[in-house]
Amino acid sequence: MTDPTATVTEVAGHRLRLTHLDRVLYPGTGFTKAAMLRYYTAVAPAMLPHLAGRPASFLRLPEGVTGQQFWAKRVPPGSPAWVPRLPVTHRQETMPQVVVGDLPTLLWAANLGCLEIHVPQWRGRPDTHDRLIIDLDPGEGAGLLECCVVALTARKLLAADGLTAFPKTTGSKGLHLTVPLADPPADQVSAYARKLARRLRRALPDLVVDQMAKQLRPGRVFVDWSQNNSAKTTAAAYSLRARPEPAVSAPLDWSELAACRRPEDLTFTPEDVAERVTEHGDPHAALADPDAAGTLPG
Repeated sequence: MTDPTATVTEVAGHRLRLTHLDRVLYPGTGFTKAAMLRYYTAVAPAMLPHLAGRPASFLRLPEGVTGQQFWAKRVPPGSPAWVPRLPVTHRQETMPQVVVGDLPTLLWAANLGCLEIHVPQWRGRPDTHDRLIIDLDPGEGAGLLECCVVALTARKLLAADGLTAFPKTTGSKGLHLTVPLADPPADQVSAYARKLARRLRRALPDLVVDQMAKQLRPGRVFVDWSQNNSAKTTAAAYSLRARPEPAVSAPLDWSELAACRRPEDLTFTPEDVAERVTEHGDPHAALADPDAAGTLPG
């Protein structure tokens, strides 16, 4: 069946056929595939440095958030030859994965219904990590306000170790803290993250848990240190999220966490985030600066 909304365009010298542009991806708001493509185009200058060199895992929702969704890691058959790829060894096989390093690749992926883009904490080689991630996941009865308290405490502990953290929303109720590193071994990063979670539990015993058991989590924030495993991925900065309404994993400034008094203060639509990038640039731009990379203690 011919798609009457399809359009052929050229982006940075690559031909793209964009299809089903009027398809509603978020029925609650009428946010369409065309709106998704406009959003990713607007934030690409800020987003692409966070994706460069990292094999992407996609959550594909071709029909939108109320339709079928599935994870995609392998480069799909028939993909253009110009799409960058990186061979990644998983438990049973080595497969090529897409590296979203430029605007044509980002829009090509979005056109396939790759709503969410997730990346690991390493580039090129999984045995060394250039980032540490702290995932603050609130349990029932907790939320963004509690995550802000934990995040600000984590910032102090990290700073005492000579490390700089950059906060962002998960696009839901939690927060991610990202720390640039000078490529230490992966197991060293995981060990440090585990110790940091314990330190946070000791510092905030009524608010933090560092174990995954769900019965421990009501009213508390789970500090998920396990996200630093080389096989795991985290929603990339500026990625859309598959929620009932359009949401974004949005980079923040620390002053915004300190000033937060209600969850809505840190809840952003794609339009909000695109405007923030246009007006203020990327608050996480320094993550790509080699001079910002820290060294883990001991």
